Amino acid sequence: MDADYRSSLLRRIRAMHSLYYDACATMTSEQVNEVTHDGVLPIAFSLVHQVLIEDGSLLFAGGTPSLFDDDWTSKLKLSINDHGKARTVDEMMAQHIGDYEAFMEFQRLVFDATEAFVQDVEPASLSDIIVSYPYGPGLDHTFSARVGGEVGITRSDALESWIYQHGLRHMGEIEHARALVGLGGMTS
Repeated sequence: MDADYRSSLLRRIRAMHSLYYDACATMTSEQVNEVTHDGVLPIAFSLVHQVLIEDGSLLFAGGTPSLFDDDWTSKLKLSINDHGKARTVDEMMAQHIGDYEAFMEFQRLVFDATEAFVQDVEPASLSDIIVSYPYGPGLDHTFSARVGGEVGITRSDALESWIYQHGLRHMGEIEHARALVGLGGMTS
């Protein structure tokens, strides 16, 4: 891997983050926490899930430790202090953000940490295998395992799968959910 790839990845991650900033700035706490239909997760789920997965993934990719600690748990006032990956839709329909301003502050800190790591990561280390094949339970059926294949998951694969592509996937959910609460999409 080279510096051009790292620069491209950083631009893509920043662009994805900008969609989250714009989405959050144009939604109210009520819209974020609204449950529009049974079985349809609130926007709060996608926002919390995405940022907590990104926060936790950065350490596994070689970056900073998670920022989500007892202080942030208290500040955010989440109804469920969990990213929800191993929970059911029925359980996560109850996800609400109690302090939306604090959530946006936490989100900015996580995004800043990610961008700083990608900006400073040694380009040659992006090819390093950080998760060896065969993958263990819980990872063996994930998108990143499909990307890594029998080679193993590289640092680049992790950043692309766990942060960039994962973030875009959930932004798509948020864009759709925004329509359900009377708002428009984020891009054309």
